[in-house]
This record gives sequence, C-alpha cells and structure tokens, in this order.
Amino acid sequence: MVVDTKYYDLLGVSPSASESEIKKAFKKLALKVHPDKNPDEAACEKFIEVSRAHEVLSDAKKRKIYDEGGEKVKF
Repeated sequence: MVVDTKYYDLLGVSPSASESEIKKAFKKLALKVHPDKNPDEAACEKFIEVSRAHEVLSDAKKRKIYDEGGEKVKF
C-alpha cells in the first residue's frame, strides 16, 4: 500500500509504474528543468526535487520503504 504519492506525482507516473516508465518520466522532466537548460531559480529547485524522486523510485529497496512510510522515512 502506498502511503505517500508525492514522488510519483512529481514524475507524473502512477504508483504501479515500471522502472522503465519512471526512468522515461525522469529523463523528460530533467531535460525541461535542468539548470543548464532553464536558468530560472524555480526550475533549479524543481530539478532537485525530481532528482530525489528518481533516486528513491528507481531503487527497488528505497521505493519499497517509501511506499510503506512516505517521504518522512530516512533512507
């Protein structure tokens, strides 16, 4: 059961998304909000958030912990 969906929402994928769907969504967003492509300060913050979401959701162990405990859990 997924407790928190913030990271899924950031990437625009469902909690049942496969690893390849998560990777594809991350690449698409990273190109859009990367500081080298978009100098806006808000885009930089968004890139950090998107990167964190990808880090957690692309690792099976971290994803399981996140799904069970949400964003408040320390990895």
